[in-house]
Amino acid sequence: MIYIKTKKEIDFIRESCRIVAETLRLVANNVKPGVSTIELDQIADEYILSNNAKAAFKGYSQAGSYNYPASICVSIDDEIVHGIPSARVLKNGEIVSIDVGVLKNGYFGDAALSVAVGEISPEKRKLLEVTEKALYEGIKEAKADNRVHDVSFAIQKYVESNGFSVVRDLCGHGVGKFLHEEPSVPNFGAKGTGPKLKNGMTIAIEPMVNYGSYKIKTSQDGWTVCTQDGLPSAHFEHTILISNGSPEILTVC
Repeated sequence: MIYIKTKKEIDFIRESCRIVAETLRLVANNVKPGVSTIELDQIADEYILSNNAKAAFKGYSQAGSYNYPASICVSIDDEIVHGIPSARVLKNGEIVSIDVGVLKNGYFGDAALSVAVGEISPEKRKLLEVTEKALYEGIKEAKADNRVHDVSFAIQKYVESNGFSVVRDLCGHGVGKFLHEEPSVPNFGAKGTGPKLKNGMTIAIEPMVNYGSYKIKTSQDGWTVCTQDGLPSAHFEHTILISNGSPEILTVC
């Protein structure tokens, strides 16, 4: 079922998204060589709680896995998404994806970004730039009466024109009443297909872009998703409101 949100519900989602964006900015500002990923998680958790909100990922479960144990996802280099914070220390030259979800007043917000740890290679820099631009190419198509796969097609076209690949086994999603709602928002697809976008829908668009092959594997921890070829990956995400005129980004960071 695809939910059309009321103005009151959108206001609640907007508040959760504000906290998501502020948390992302705070965590990203603390990314540097020598910092452990659990330290980043603690920074995020404290800030979310200070806003009388909850970390949406903590305790989240999916088929075949144990409850997610941390407040945010921190995924490094070949880790695409769902990296579990730990004592692992960030190193110069790595790239790191930070994914944050917030629950407040019964409504969710969700966003992610990828940042450099110190000085990174030109290849990794291009991967970050292309992935972020692909997100905005997708957002341009998130308009009432367009189709979901218009978003997907725009992302895929831009990514592949730059020589990278989009992950096919993971996708964006509706968000708001629940952390994950319909419709699914893949990062590849045929233009003019998929469910119609309507005013009042809130969706999370999140290109996950691999330097090499789009094929993935799940680590032994049951959560962390990595590239199969061991090459780096980047991830950017915004929660979007479908409204009259231009789509509104609710998680502006």
